[in-house]
Amino acid sequence: MRFPLALTAKIAAHILKHKLLRTRRFALVLQLEPLHTCNLTCTGCGRIREYSTSLKDMMTLEDCLGAAVEAGAPMVSVCGGEPLIYPHIEELVAGLLRQGRIVYVCTNGVFMRRKLCEYLASIYTPALEPELTTLLRDNLISGRDAAAVRQGTTRSRPVIAPTKWLYWNVHVDGLEYTHDLAVEREGVFRECVAAIRLAKRLGFQVATNTTVYKETDMREIEQLFQYVSALGVDGHTISPGYDFDAAKRDMIQRLGKNPADFFLTREMTRKKFANILEWGDRFNIFGTRVYQEFLAGKRELTCTAWAIPTRNIRGWKAPCYLMTDTHYPTYRQMLDEVDWNRYGVVNGVARDPRCENCMVHCGYDPSGALGVNARQGDTWKNIKYNFGSRPKPNPEGLRVKAFNGVSIGKGHLAEAKAALGFAKPPARSAAPGGAGVAAAAQEAHEAHEAQGAALGGRQG
Repeated sequence: MRFPLALTAKIAAHILKHKLLRTRRFALVLQLEPLHTCNLTCTGCGRIREYSTSLKDMMTLEDCLGAAVEAGAPMVSVCGGEPLIYPHIEELVAGLLRQGRIVYVCTNGVFMRRKLCEYLASIYTPALEPELTTLLRDNLISGRDAAAVRQGTTRSRPVIAPTKWLYWNVHVDGLEYTHDLAVEREGVFRECVAAIRLAKRLGFQVATNTTVYKETDMREIEQLFQYVSALGVDGHTISPGYDFDAAKRDMIQRLGKNPADFFLTREMTRKKFANILEWGDRFNIFGTRVYQEFLAGKRELTCTAWAIPTRNIRGWKAPCYLMTDTHYPTYRQMLDEVDWNRYGVVNGVARDPRCENCMVHCGYDPSGALGVNARQGDTWKNIKYNFGSRPKPNPEGLRVKAFNGVSIGKGHLAEAKAALGFAKPPARSAAPGGAGVAAAAQEAHEAHEAQGAALGGRQG
């Protein structure tokens, strides 16, 4: 199966229950944003600008867990901001799991290995020494990490531990050069790969999350999927980049760029995703076959943004994850008071101009699962896709030249660093380092910040 049976059964039972109850609208996935603070400034993300006046604020643990109960969704995607910055992230994950939720921790990966080492410390006994030796040899932990693990933990708080109900969902938008460019910091891709490798070694489930933009080379994304699949990644989510208002403002005001040069139109999306059905046969892409057909331009769907609601520090965000008209105090109030017929694209016509180019996962993938715009055979098509055998990773994926940026001295700040007298970084092997990765990422970030005014943000 593409998705574990227990998880698939939980989601299917939830849908069936509400169908039998004839519930008009209900949540499938809760997008929970306990904070909007982030350690990166990714191009195309408008969250920091949209919530710039409340970046230091965060939801209480009680509010987070209460929102999950209120929405009643079987799955919770903990996002943000960077959720690993949230000081109660371990308690939040533990609480959601106690509620019986499927939990996705959506992270940029920079702090992920720190959390993985905390898990190692929580289970440490001398019998773990051979594993620590292997992790040190493979540069997945540092000597300092190993020393901290050996001390064990005296914390009473929980750690994030492997379970079939939990996924790490790591943001990766391309191979090294492209991804570091997109997140506006060198060294992040290398750290993501190290975190993915360590998580898989420790028995965690890991998925990747990729956004496609106008300048994205789909051949590179294909190589990315080949590579991370060979690393043992359990699945992928992929969605087109959409020119929502906050992202456009960030593009114009912070980077001085034209959003039309970056974001996809509906026509462009269909061209980019022309081969998504074939990719779905080769890679474990999460979602429905119907949504893939929609991306490929083979059918139309109506947006069901209410099925993936967003709860953050200001309340229930409406009408969707990307567009903001208002925030409601309760999920029920949002469902009842929003005029959902004002949004989306129906029969090729945008009900709201802001919806014209949107084909994103959080608006349309639930439509495929819920039978919106259903065609004969859709249910069987989705069942066959999700219950079919999981595509096997091709070992040749490890031959992909994934480290084509800062790891080999060709990062997007290489010329600027050379001009300012920075030493050219040494060439590295395809296997990412361990102890030096976080330091390298920080060094690149500091160099980026020092050169920010001259470089104008995102560099090509």
